[in-house]
Amino acid sequence: MRKLYFWKLKQREIRLGERTILMGVLNVTPDSFSDGGKYSDPDRAYARAIELEEEGADIIDIGAESTRPGSARISAAEEIRRLIPVLKRLRDKLSVPISVDTYKSEVAERAMDLGAEIINDPSCLTFEPDLAKTVSQYDAGLILNHMRGSPETWAKLGPMPDPIATVGRDLDATINRARRAGLDKARMVIDPGLGFGKRKEQNAAILARLSELNGLDLPIMVGPSRKSFLAHPDPEETKFASAGAVTAAVLNGAHIVRVHDVREMRAATDVADEILRCKPE
Repeated sequence: MRKLYFWKLKQREIRLGERTILMGVLNVTPDSFSDGGKYSDPDRAYARAIELEEEGADIIDIGAESTRPGSARISAAEEIRRLIPVLKRLRDKLSVPISVDTYKSEVAERAMDLGAEIINDPSCLTFEPDLAKTVSQYDAGLILNHMRGSPETWAKLGPMPDPIATVGRDLDATINRARRAGLDKARMVIDPGLGFGKRKEQNAAILARLSELNGLDLPIMVGPSRKSFLAHPDPEETKFASAGAVTAAVLNGAHIVRVHDVREMRAATDVADEILRCKPE
């Protein structure tokens, strides 16, 4: 069985480990790799967030800056411009917590002022180390997502000789940095960052050896959904490939999975959870 954790957020605690928690993805970007532009209108984004909750999402993760391979960075002002109307519409309308996908302290601060309870940092504190301090001041949760390099440089990165050991070492260093900034360990979740500067075979190796991250003694999130290493020409086939990767992640110890297709992935995680419960201790 997975180890039980109580993830402390400002308004609540989330119990992690009894069943897989689903984080539903809502991109309000014009250029994300899978649904760019689809929800950049605040009314459509609002409707989609409500729909994600109805489909079974336990957390809604809103992103206003794309981190697809090759994407360029945007200013904090532009990111805030995209986010604010959506967060204002959603305030007090959801019963599940809102997470905001950003590495910028300024954006995180505005988002938490408007009710976001989790910051999902795609850069693992490598772009803005001060982010941990900001999150700590708001008593929010922080997801540390492992990233190698930056989206602009991923195509040029060399191979990782031992992907899971490298990810584990880097995450350990980041956890220590966040704690020195005053963030309680009970507020952190780690993510090995599938696709964030890793090649196809490296992502498979990370999933296969995910349980080796248990030594860091933090809940684990994995986001395989629609990643390029799972892509098929037919989107339906990509959905099935995502379900396969989600199931592998759960069976190897993921507490949370970040997904686009909540209803379908809930069906997959229900089966994986049942199998986990039958595993001998």
